[in-house]
Amino acid sequence: MKTVSENRAFDGTQGVYTHASDACGCDMTFGLFLPEEAQYGSVPVLTYLSGLTCTHANAMEKSGAQRWAAEAGIALVFPDTSPRGEDVPDDDAYDLGKGAGFYVNATQAPWNTHFKMWDYITRDLPAALAEFPLDMERQAITGHSMGGHGALTIGMTLPERFRSISAFAPIAHPTASDWGKKQLSAYLGDADWDAHDGTLLMQGVGFDGPVLIDQGASDQFLNLLQPESLAHAMAERRQDGVFRMQKGYDHSYYFVASFMEDHIAFHAEALLA
Repeated sequence: MKTVSENRAFDGTQGVYTHASDACGCDMTFGLFLPEEAQYGSVPVLTYLSGLTCTHANAMEKSGAQRWAAEAGIALVFPDTSPRGEDVPDDDAYDLGKGAGFYVNATQAPWNTHFKMWDYITRDLPAALAEFPLDMERQAITGHSMGGHGALTIGMTLPERFRSISAFAPIAHPTASDWGKKQLSAYLGDADWDAHDGTLLMQGVGFDGPVLIDQGASDQFLNLLQPESLAHAMAERRQDGVFRMQKGYDHSYYFVASFMEDHIAFHAEALLA
C-alpha cells in the first residue's frame, strides 16, 4: 500500500492510495474518506462506483459526498473504473477499455489479462481496506451510470455483504442497450450476460434490503440507460425501494451532487440501524 495523498476534510481525512491488485495484474488507485469517528473505532463503509471515462477522482472531487458522510459518521470508498498501465489494452472509443471496465471479469482477449473488475471490487479492494478502521460487516454500495450498473449487479449478487443499494442514472438494462451489448460482447463474448444486468437481476432475485434510484428526466442518455425497465422490474417484484425521476436534471455530476445528501442519508439509515 502506498499513500498518494491525505488531506483533512470535514474533520476527517480524504486519502488516495495505490496497491497491487492480483485480479487486475497492475497497481490500482482508490480514494478513501474516513470521518472523524474513525479515530476512535471502526466505521461503516459506503462504496461509490463511478461511470464511463472516470477515475477514482471524479466523484471524490465533484460529488460533495464527504460533507454528508462526515455528518453521518460513515466512510466512503472511491475505486477506479478499470485497470491502468502501459501494458493494459485500450480502445479508441471512450466506452471500452481504460475507464470502462464495466465491473465484469473479462474472458475474451485482449481484455482477459487485466480487466477483472468484478474480482477487484469484491475481493482485492476489500483486502486492501483491511488496513483501515472500517467495519466491513456494515457495507453499502452506490454508483453513477456504469457505476450504478455495477452497484446494482454486485449488490444483488452479494446481498449478504451489503445492507443497501442506490444508484444515480444507472445503465439499467445493459443486455438490451448499446451501453452494454458492446462491452459485454467484447469482455465476455457469447457467455450468459444475465448476471450483469440490473433489470434482469431485479426480476430474478431482487434485494433483501432497501434500494434507491434517482434518474434525471432530462438525461441525454435515457435511451441507453433504459430506466423504465428497472422501474417496472422493481414495481413487479414489489421491491423495498424508491425510483425517482428528477425533473430537469441531466447525466452530469451536478445531478449527482444535487441528490448526494439523500443517498448518504438513505445508506446511513441502513448502516447505522
